[in-house]
Amino acid sequence: MTSKTILITGATDGIGLETARLLVADGHRVLVHGRSAAKLEAVREELPEGPGVVETFRADLARLDEVEALARAVAAAHTRLDVLINNAGVLRTDTPTAPDGRDVRFIVNTIAPYLLTRRLLPRMGPTGRVVNLSSAAQAPVDLGALTGPASMEAMAAYSQSKLAITAWSRELAQSLGPDGPVVVSVNPGSLLASKMVREGFGIAGNDIGIGARILVRAATDDAFASASGAYFDNDAGAFADPHPDALDPKKGAALMKVLDSLVV
Repeated sequence: MTSKTILITGATDGIGLETARLLVADGHRVLVHGRSAAKLEAVREELPEGPGVVETFRADLARLDEVEALARAVAAAHTRLDVLINNAGVLRTDTPTAPDGRDVRFIVNTIAPYLLTRRLLPRMGPTGRVVNLSSAAQAPVDLGALTGPASMEAMAAYSQSKLAITAWSRELAQSLGPDGPVVVSVNPGSLLASKMVREGFGIAGNDIGIGARILVRAATDDAFASASGAYFDNDAGAFADPHPDALDPKKGAALMKVLDSLVV
């Protein structure tokens, strides 16, 4: 297998960390993103280099200026990026509202990955891949929550943000066409043993390796090389249709208009 350079956001614990562990073991250069410098240092010490290589990058994805800085840092360090795994996500948090009044779930789960992807596309060729973490939880999107203050229950915001990332994955894939990187969205599996599930639902959760293994496949397997714009539902173990709103071209166009206005 040819070694790839792979950036994983939110990879200091949970599915992201386990995915990084598997990819390093397979010999890839893994760029681990996290919000905490201490956790990034712990990951660097935990993940053995050889056959793969580990690099770390710190940024708070709830701050779009730090997302911009993350993109610049990655681009400065690497002339080529083979895979971007937008794994970082928020469900419940003690600070659900950003300083500008917007819901943090929409910023971290939808806007930040879109901004990061847009900024790093010049480093990705036609064989590159963008793997976006979706969820079985998807709900119609209030576009106003992307641009202005919103008061929303955690699961409602999370479900809307996950439908939004699923929809923009499809729309971006269509706009890039055959000459752009593959863009896919993946539900890694419901109620896996992550910090998000423990804090959000109060349960231990299922084997986190279920999610990590499908992300490794999405990043490296030939089955995903011709799947741009598709949604993979790991609960079903197959490509499937997401929520109908994610397939609606008018709603998709409206979402992209809002996102593009935010990442100029």
